[in-house]
Amino acid sequence: MSSNKFANENLMWEFNMKEEIDSSSNVLFMVLDALRYDVAQDLFLQGELPNFASYLPATGWEKRYSPASFTYPAHQAFFSGFLPTRVDQPVTPRRFAADFKGSVSTTAETFCFEETDIVTALNNRGYSSYCIGGVGFFNKQTALSRILPDLFRESVWSSVLGVTNPKSTKHQFEKAVDWIQATEQPFFLYINVSAIHQPNCTYINEEKDTLESHKAALKYVDSQLPTLMNAIEEETSTCCFFCSDHGTAYGEDGHWGHRNGHKTVMEVPYVDFLLKGN
Repeated sequence: MSSNKFANENLMWEFNMKEEIDSSSNVLFMVLDALRYDVAQDLFLQGELPNFASYLPATGWEKRYSPASFTYPAHQAFFSGFLPTRVDQPVTPRRFAADFKGSVSTTAETFCFEETDIVTALNNRGYSSYCIGGVGFFNKQTALSRILPDLFRESVWSSVLGVTNPKSTKHQFEKAVDWIQATEQPFFLYINVSAIHQPNCTYINEEKDTLESHKAALKYVDSQLPTLMNAIEEETSTCCFFCSDHGTAYGEDGHWGHRNGHKTVMEVPYVDFLLKGN
C-alpha cells in the first residue's frame, strides 16, 4: 500500500498487471503531452501539485527515459508496451507487452498479447476503449492523425480539446467522466492531455512560451485532476498510468521544442499504480 501519507489509501504501486487484466480491471492511460521531468518533479517538491501528489510516492515522480522524442513514435511504442524506461537499471520490467521472441523485459506479471498493441488486445477481450485526443496526432483530420485514434472503439477530438484552448483539460476530463458513467464493460481509457504542449503562454498571459508558462500549464492540469479521478475511484479496480511522451526544451544548450535528443526532451515523469475503487 501507499507509503505517502498524502496518497489515496486505496492506491497500490506494486501490482500484477496480468492478474488485473485477467480479472477485467479497467485501464486508465493518461499522457501529459510534452511535460518535462524536471518541471513535474520541482512542482511536486514545492507542493504545487496537490492533486497529483495524491497518486505519487513520497519521492514524487519517477524519472524515466522516453522511447522517442515526439508524440507519434512515442505512442506507437507505448501502445505496444514499450513505456518509458527506468534510469537506474539495465532492464525495466514491463507491465504489458506485445509478444515477440527473445524479450528480456517481460515477467510472469506482464500482461502479454499477440496483437500489435494493447488497445486492440483489450478490444478483442471485450473491453470498451475510448481515446480523448489532444495534440495534432489525434485530431483525425489527416490519414496520419487518424492512425492512433482509430485503434480505439471510440475516439473524440475537437478544437476545445486541443492545444489552443486554455480550458482543454477541463473539457477532456468532463468527456472522460461522461463516457465512464455510460460504460458498462471494463474499459481502456486513453487521454492525451494537450494543455502543456505549446502554445502554453496563455497560462501566464504572455505572448511567448517559457519554462514558467510550462509550469503554469501543469498546475492548471493538476487543478482539474479531481474531476477525472473522482470518477475513476467510483470504479472497482483501475490500472493507472500517468507519464509524458517527451519533454520540451526552452533554449537549453541551444535546443528548442522537441524532436531532438536533449535531456529536457528525453527525460519524462512517470508513475503507475493500481487504484481499488469504492
